[in-house]
Amino acid sequence: MPAELIQLLRRRESIIADHAWRDRDAAGHLAALQAVSEEITAWGEAHPQVIDARLRHYLSNASFAKALAHLQAESGD
Repeated sequence: MPAELIQLLRRRESIIADHAWRDRDAAGHLAALQAVSEEITAWGEAHPQVIDARLRHYLSNASFAKALAHLQAESGD
């Protein structure tokens, strides 16, 4: 189970959900969202041996919510 990837995906969701931050500092919010998205992509590229074809598809298409749902379904979360 790629726990680090799940943590990154959850952090991305947390950033998206932080509307107060977005409203207060749109540029900073967007920068944080871009940074975590890049970390997710880099993680996928660095660990191709531990991801299945469906997860690879989600990551390559930046379908990060689907990637998290897929990982949670696999782990029973």
